[in-house]
Amino acid sequence: MTVYRGRVQRILRWPVKSLRGEELEGARLDERGLAGDRAYSLVDGREHHGGKVLTVRQRAEMLHWSGALPAADILPAGTDIPAGAGGTAGGPVLTAPDGTVWHWDDPGLTAALRESLGVPLSLRAADGQQDRGPTVLVTCEASRAALEEELGAPLDVLRFRPNLHLDLDAPAFAEEDWGPGTVITAGETELTVTGPHTGPCIRCAVPSWDPHGRERWPELQKWLIAEHANKFGVIMRVTRPGIVRRDDPATASPVPPQAPAGGS
Repeated sequence: MTVYRGRVQRILRWPVKSLRGEELEGARLDERGLAGDRAYSLVDGREHHGGKVLTVRQRAEMLHWSGALPAADILPAGTDIPAGAGGTAGGPVLTAPDGTVWHWDDPGLTAALRESLGVPLSLRAADGQQDRGPTVLVTCEASRAALEEELGAPLDVLRFRPNLHLDLDAPAFAEEDWGPGTVITAGETELTVTGPHTGPCIRCAVPSWDPHGRERWPELQKWLIAEHANKFGVIMRVTRPGIVRRDDPATASPVPPQAPAGGS
C-alpha cells in the first residue's frame, strides 16, 4: 500500500459558521470532529427563510467578522496544551469589522450583527455542529500550490476553510481519488474516509470569496469545476481521538474509490 508522509502544516478552527476563524497550535480531534469547530451559528430571521443557518452564500459580509474560542484543550498558536485538558470553555469571542470585541453572551451582540449584516437574525449554539456531521476537512499543500500555479495568482488556503492543512509528499490533487478506507494519521489521531458524507470535498461558491469577504474571484470555482470535478480537499471522520499539534508527523494511506459494479 502506498503511504505518503509529511507533517501538519496548519490547524484551523471556525467557531462560528461562515465567520473567519482562528489558527491553532494544537487541537483535540474526537467524535465531534475538531472540538469547537462550527459549534455556533447565526440563524436567518427573514421571512421565507425558515430559520436556516446564515452563510457567506447569503451575506459575504459575514467574513468581515471573526470568531475565536477560549478553550482548555484547543489553544491559539503559541500556547501549550495542558495534559488532560477538557472541553471548550465558554462561548466564542467575536471581533467586528471596526475592531469591537463582543462576547457571545453580550446582550448587544445580536443587534450589532443585524446592523452589520443587514438581516434579522438570532444566535444558535450547538456544540459539535457541523455542515456534514462531525467531520474534519483536510487539505494538502501540494494541491494548493499546484492550483495556485494553474490559476497564475496567489491562492490562500483559508478560502477553503480546512481544519488540517498537511504538507505531504503526495502528488498534487492525489486526494481527489481517495475513497472509503483511506486513512490519515496526524499526531495522536487517526482520520478515515468512511463512506457517505466523507471523501473528496465538492466545493460550493464560498471559496470564490477572499478570506476577508472583500472581493469575489468567480474564475476559481469555474476552474475547479472544469479541471478538478469541483473537488478540493477531503472530508474525513475521526477514528482515533487525540491531540494534534502543528508540525506533528502525518501520513496518508489512500484507497482508490471502488469502481461501479458491472451488469448485463
